[in-house]
Amino acid sequence: MNDQQTQRTPRSLIVTFYGAYGRGGAGPAGGTDAPVPVAALIRLLGVLGVDPPSVRSAVSRLKRRGLLVPARTATGAAAYGLSDAARQLLEDGDRRIFGRPAPRLSDGWVLAVFSVPEEERHKRHLLRSRLSRLGFGTAAPGVWIAPAHLYEETRHTLERLQLSPYVDLFTGAHAGFAPTADAVARWWDLDALAARHRAFLDEQEPVLRQWSRRRSVPPEAAFRDYLPALDAWRQLPYADPGLPSPLLPEDWPGGRAAEVFSRLHAALRTAGARYAHEVTTGT
Repeated sequence: MNDQQTQRTPRSLIVTFYGAYGRGGAGPAGGTDAPVPVAALIRLLGVLGVDPPSVRSAVSRLKRRGLLVPARTATGAAAYGLSDAARQLLEDGDRRIFGRPAPRLSDGWVLAVFSVPEEERHKRHLLRSRLSRLGFGTAAPGVWIAPAHLYEETRHTLERLQLSPYVDLFTGAHAGFAPTADAVARWWDLDALAARHRAFLDEQEPVLRQWSRRRSVPPEAAFRDYLPALDAWRQLPYADPGLPSPLLPEDWPGGRAAEVFSRLHAALRTAGARYAHEVTTGT
C-alpha cells in the first residue's frame, strides 16, 4: 500500500518488530515471548522488501551487540530471542513511543554534567552520542539538558552502558537569565526537529488517508504498513525529547505527527499482530 515509504535499515526494522510483536504481552500489541525463527524473520521482512542476506547480516550485528540471543524452537529450528538488556531498552522505549504524557513547564529539567579522563576520551564521544540519542540538548560544553521526565531512562541507559561513573545528574528549574523559550532554541535545533516531523507527515499522512477509506483491514497489508510507520515514528520521540508547548513555535508539527501515528497504531497494530503470529508460529 505504501509506495512512498523510505527504505528502512533491516537492523532497525528487526528491532521494531521485536518491540512490537516479539515480547509477549509487554509490547504495544502483544505478541510472543518465544524466540522468533530466523525463517519467520526472513519472511516478515521480505514483505517489506528486505532480502534474506540482509536479514541474516542484521541479525548477526544485533547478536554481536548483545540485543539478540540465539535459541531453538520446539522443532529445533534456529531462532533468536531478546536479551535482558534489549528488553530494558524496549521497555524504556515504550514509555516514550506510546505513553509519554504531555510535558509541563513545571516539571523542570534534568542536567547531565560529565567529565571523562583524557586517557578514556573514546567514552567522551560515546557519552555525547548517547545523550544526543536520548534527546538531550547542549547547554554548555560537558553540560547537557533534557526535560525531567527523561531522568529514569537516562539513569537506565548510562548504567547499562557503564557510563554512570563519569556523569552527575541534577534536576531543577531554569532560573535565568534569558527567557526559557530563547534558551531552548539554543539548546536544540528546533528547525531540524520540525523538519523531521514534517518528513514523517509527508510519508505517513497519505498512508492514513488510504486506510481511512478502507472497510476491511487485511492482516498482511496492515503489517506491511504498520511496521514501517512504527519504525519511522519511534525515532522521533528520541530526536524530540518532548518539550513543553509554550517553549515551541506556534506552528510546531509535532502534535500532528503524534496524532497521525496514534491513528495508524489504533487502526493497524492488531491486524498486523495476527499476521506476525501466523508467520512466527505457522498457525
